[in-house]
Amino acid sequence: MKKQIKGLNTMKKIFAPLTAVALMMSGCDIDKAINDNPNDITLSDVDARLFLNGAQLANFTAQVSHVNRICGMYSGQYVGFTSLYSNIYQYNLTSDEMNDEWNAAYVGATTNLRHIRKAAPDDKLLVGISKVVEANAIGTMAILMGDVPFTEIGGDVEDPKFDGQKAVLASLSTLLDEAIADLTAATTRKESFDVIFNGDKDKWIAAAYTLKARFALVQKDYAGALTAANSGISSSAGDMLYKPRGDAAINSGDKNLIYTILAGSRTGDLGNKGSYLLKMLDAADAAYRGNSKTNEKARHGYYTIDEMSASGNTGVAAQFEPQPIATYSENQLIKAEAAARTTGFASGLTNLNAYRAWLATGGRLNEAHDDAANYKYDPYVEADFAAGGMENADSKLTKEKALLREIIEERYVSGFGSYMPFNDHRRLRGASETDMIVPFPLNTTAASKHVERMPYPQSEKNSNSNVPVISDAEALYTRTPVNK
Repeated sequence: MKKQIKGLNTMKKIFAPLTAVALMMSGCDIDKAINDNPNDITLSDVDARLFLNGAQLANFTAQVSHVNRICGMYSGQYVGFTSLYSNIYQYNLTSDEMNDEWNAAYVGATTNLRHIRKAAPDDKLLVGISKVVEANAIGTMAILMGDVPFTEIGGDVEDPKFDGQKAVLASLSTLLDEAIADLTAATTRKESFDVIFNGDKDKWIAAAYTLKARFALVQKDYAGALTAANSGISSSAGDMLYKPRGDAAINSGDKNLIYTILAGSRTGDLGNKGSYLLKMLDAADAAYRGNSKTNEKARHGYYTIDEMSASGNTGVAAQFEPQPIATYSENQLIKAEAAARTTGFASGLTNLNAYRAWLATGGRLNEAHDDAANYKYDPYVEADFAAGGMENADSKLTKEKALLREIIEERYVSGFGSYMPFNDHRRLRGASETDMIVPFPLNTTAASKHVERMPYPQSEKNSNSNVPVISDAEALYTRTPVNK
């Protein structure tokens, strides 16, 4: 990622000798400051808050846009029906598809966030928020791709090195610790430029802990994940979301990003009819995950996408439906899995049932689908996971593994629209825990293995000599360090 001012620096080098020649010809001494415009706006002249809005919007692109949908296609959650998405669905993915989200994370988000810290280093609220959003943006790139630039970005290095994936995630966890300290010391105030939490420092602190838990989980540090999640987002009121604020009368307005592509040139290209996700929520399908304690009819309706008509969507792809970035769902299910793995079966079951109790109040469902007659999430008991129980009917697993399988399956469903299902599948394959994995099929009969990562963006390959040399095909099927 070359610095954006490189072109300006080149121009200065061109004009410098020309200026020298002119001076020699004139024989006059000219003040070198003559080219400094006292009216130019500098970084210090700009209200630091103005950088926050743009950085958050850029991070939305990195979290819930094109690459997010690609990962969903490689997780049995989306189906590419025609055109570009059909090709991608069949694993014909090129580096060009990564350009926008990469630039959003590094240039749109991180550059602006670091401007905040330079312009207002004593504003603990802005500084803390900036660190949380930066960790979110770069952390997503690291989790999806592996080694990424971090230690050499934002300075004078034109070709920043790619730091190891594990080292980057460790550094970002430290950055989140700094953010938590900054926010704890911050003075509470309403902040209109913060389109996520409006300056609520407590919600930002909780989101920071949830991101720490996520980074620990992807590295299979289950004790660390549990510790962080215990301080993470504790209710859906604290969810970190992309909340569309557009005007229904304006076609190009701020809207749900799934809705946007279906309302534009991609009508019919992408949806989820026939996906493994919907099969799991369909009582008429053999893959249905419901039982006497679980009714998934409402979630089946909420998660169904009408690919042929944007306006026909009333659920997850409705015009102004929020999209998840870091949520109570993710945090509570991290607690459930991490507790089951570290403190024992009973603790894991308690946390899972706490989440099911929330689902039983309507959970993520919006008004169009929140019909209590169509959902049911009664608490599980130990016997449900014992050999022959409703969650272990084939008696192939221990009760402990059967519980983990159910938690991971719930993460798969609740994680729709996030990177969670894609990340979990890679993590479990890397740990050889295929007996607990959600068994969604490959997208084509010609394919022989699941995707392991996203390729590096072509824009970065073109501008940075330090990009790891790896072909698009190799990138797709080469495990990242945390999953080896």
